[in-house]
Amino acid sequence: MIPALWISKTGLDAQQTNISVTSNNLANASTVGFKRGRAVFQDLLYQKINQPGGRSSANSYLPEGLMIGAGSKVVATQRLHTQGDVETTDNAFDLMIQGRGFFEIELPDGTTAYTRNGQFTKNEEGTIVNSDGFPLLPQIQVPDNAISMTVGRDGQVSVVTANDTAAQDIGQITVTDFINPTGLESIGDNLYLETTASGAPQQGIAGQDGMGQIRQNMLETSNVKVTEELVNLIQAQRVYEMNSKVLTTVDSMMGSLIQSV
Repeated sequence: MIPALWISKTGLDAQQTNISVTSNNLANASTVGFKRGRAVFQDLLYQKINQPGGRSSANSYLPEGLMIGAGSKVVATQRLHTQGDVETTDNAFDLMIQGRGFFEIELPDGTTAYTRNGQFTKNEEGTIVNSDGFPLLPQIQVPDNAISMTVGRDGQVSVVTANDTAAQDIGQITVTDFINPTGLESIGDNLYLETTASGAPQQGIAGQDGMGQIRQNMLETSNVKVTEELVNLIQAQRVYEMNSKVLTTVDSMMGSLIQSV
């Protein structure tokens, strides 16, 4: 009966992690560009008492084995990079990628991070930056006398200034994609870092070679479906309760055994 205690304990630990992942999804339901995660479970090693296919006699083999599992564990939290819903805004610096790809952000240490959050603005020098003040790459400088800014679906940025009514191109926003976006490392602040699992970044022009298009005056909301997460939460709670019931049952059986000795 002792193994059952440890098996149910692994189930409790796994469901605690599952609930943590679900609660993080719900907490970020209003975070622009957030991608929901899900816990990936795996069963643990098995105790092989009888090996399947082992000999039962000189001329026969066991059609089935006797193997007792050791429980379960969470081996990964998979990030699902599906498209979020569209939110229309009146801010010319609000951008979204419709399709595959990420915006590039330069961190203070010079490394490059990636994001789906297109809530941009400009700093005191006119450089387009994110909400933390980190510049968008390639860096784009908006003139002080610009009265309007337009970003094409291919990422071409142009402005109209007070001195010239003709549009002037001031830069090109590129889109970066990965073979395996799920392998990116989440570091918070709506940012990801490249890893070996994600593959090397592939930079390109928006709308070309499978890259998503850039849409101005729009934001991509979180892809969290609140109803789905609540269902997952209820399911995790019930599985947790069932594992707790196993602990209670084994404890009762051990108590009966001790009293009978």
